[in-house]
Amino acid sequence: MESPRSSVFGPRSSVLTLLVLTVLISATLRAQDGKVVYDKWCAGCHGDTGAGDGFGAKTMLPHPRDFTKAVYKIRTTASGEIPTDDDLRHVIEVGMPGTAMPEWKSRLSAGEITGVIQYLKSFSPNSFKGAAAKAIAIGKAPSGAGVDEGKAVFQKLECYKCHGAAGRADGKSAPTLKDDYGNPIRPADLTENWKFRGGSSVSDIYARLRTGLDGTPMPSFQDAVENKLITDEQLWRVAQYVHSLSPEKAPESREVVRAARVQSVPTTPDDAAWRAVERFWVPLVGQIIAKPRWFAPTVDGVWVQALHDGRTIALRLSWDDPSKSPDPIWDEWLGRMSKSLTDVDGPLATQQGPDRLVVQWAQDPNDESQRPYFLGGDTKRPVYVWRWSSEPRVEEGTETGLGKFTALPGAHVTQSTKYADGQWQVLFTRPLASIDTTHIPRFTTGHAIPIAFFAADGSSGEDEIRGAVSTWYAVYLDVPTPTRVFVAPIAMIALSAGLGMLLVTRAQRRERVGDGRRPNDSSHTEER
Repeated sequence: MESPRSSVFGPRSSVLTLLVLTVLISATLRAQDGKVVYDKWCAGCHGDTGAGDGFGAKTMLPHPRDFTKAVYKIRTTASGEIPTDDDLRHVIEVGMPGTAMPEWKSRLSAGEITGVIQYLKSFSPNSFKGAAAKAIAIGKAPSGAGVDEGKAVFQKLECYKCHGAAGRADGKSAPTLKDDYGNPIRPADLTENWKFRGGSSVSDIYARLRTGLDGTPMPSFQDAVENKLITDEQLWRVAQYVHSLSPEKAPESREVVRAARVQSVPTTPDDAAWRAVERFWVPLVGQIIAKPRWFAPTVDGVWVQALHDGRTIALRLSWDDPSKSPDPIWDEWLGRMSKSLTDVDGPLATQQGPDRLVVQWAQDPNDESQRPYFLGGDTKRPVYVWRWSSEPRVEEGTETGLGKFTALPGAHVTQSTKYADGQWQVLFTRPLASIDTTHIPRFTTGHAIPIAFFAADGSSGEDEIRGAVSTWYAVYLDVPTPTRVFVAPIAMIALSAGLGMLLVTRAQRRERVGDGRRPNDSSHTEER
């Protein structure tokens, strides 16, 4: 005889078992679908087994994620915990700015991403067993301005030791930083929040402060709150302060840099006059065309400002670089780089070189059809260059390819340099006119003059070929404002006023004639 218990619970148990099996089978099928997508798009970096050892891994900094360790930087879960599925989906969809990990939402469907998530978890199945991970409660930022308090707490927590006093990743600890696998790792440049890998809003920054970045030296500050070293509100204030270090909007690249005309150009890069001059952002990327290639550049862009006074052009360039190379305290960093980046067409230098910046100009600025190759030109179309290094000095000459430099006699270009808080500022000046027009172009007002850039960080093993490059942009020298621009409007106003008065006078005359009065007879009244 069947017991009451088995008759009541037996069918329910069978249904539950069926549901569990259905879920497991569904997850397995999704993981199988995810494997197809992973093998096609992800294995090249993350490896066939998910160990972060794909064929491209040794050219990248930071290295691709090792999924077998189940250690994830960007999470909404507490430090040391696995991410939620939503966390994994977010990273896949939007990518990891500042790394080789691109966004995939424009290429993969939601179903494909779901499959990839299930497959990623299969690389470390024990880590994802049991209940699903839970996100921490973020809450809302406190009201009111708290930037000053946030800066004070930033100092109290000694964030400057890695991120630097101005947030440009140049703290004293920066050269010693490495991830859990011994690879070199840079602290975030807090002045470029468009590269923050977990998002750039105040809430995003607060979340990183709460959760930390597992696998890196960036800790969670939840313990500091729980131990009452700081309050949760103060941690929010730190997030507000960090957010304030970047521009309100990510910079947009524009093709033409305007050089306004002034009475006289500044002579130093820190002249107060530059504060009123518009800045133009030129992004730089790793030089991966000519060997030896470079996939991990330090410099990701340069701010360009330009002025001229009709006789001289002044070009002020600013870019972030955490080291003033060469610097002995960065020897450890260079050694770690050489061991980490082994697939970059040969070994890195064993000694630091100087920091470098090369400004390229087309030798014939007015011939758009003959624009030279942006990687230093070639033998058919050389480029005219200003070659600066952190000694500091500037050389003027021509290039027929990266590093293939020939100096020109004479000194036409001058430079003035300042380095502070992880940023170079260099001011170049040169006469607009040129006697040697064969090699040195004349800069003409009213024309867009092609310009391109190359930058290298000596402490990371970068040199005349390994570095960061831009494509061609242009500098436009404003033309003098003709006197007629000011006189013509005044003349038109006077002419319009005169015509208006004439029309009014004629209308008044016609009105008097219509009343039976002679135009000029003021005594013609009713009494007569």
